[in-house]
Amino acid sequence: MTHAALTPLLGREFDSFLFAPIDDDRDSTGLSVVSALARLDVDPWKEAVSLARMPRELAIDRLTSLIESLPKGSAPRLTPQVIAARLIGLLPQATRFSAPLPAATREIARKPQSRLFVALAIVALMLIAGALFVTRAAPTAGNVDAPAKATEPAARP
Repeated sequence: MTHAALTPLLGREFDSFLFAPIDDDRDSTGLSVVSALARLDVDPWKEAVSLARMPRELAIDRLTSLIESLPKGSAPRLTPQVIAARLIGLLPQATRFSAPLPAATREIARKPQSRLFVALAIVALMLIAGALFVTRAAPTAGNVDAPAKATEPAARP
């Protein structure tokens, strides 16, 4: 299971769902959704986002199956279907929260931009290098390759 600190930061909109008791029994300490999902080796925050994005009936079915797979020692007094329907009602609507894009999606979106930047940088460096080469190799107007004059004084007769 992914450590909670490594999951994308979500707002507090999932707190009422994640920290709700599985069994609505007021006399017991209860097992919270976050604890139950952790016992099943399911990342609670990722599962909450996934459930919130699903249609209601599909989310209830998914959560019902997760509740049914809990160890028998923590069996709630209500049916898993009733518990799941109550808990799904605590999730925010998918349009009301904005979870960050998964890391893989962010990487895919970032690569074309970085490749374009690298290509433009290479072209710019080549233009600069070419300009420097041309200016250093071109002769100036006053410096034409003329034969060097002798610098020795002429002999007097």
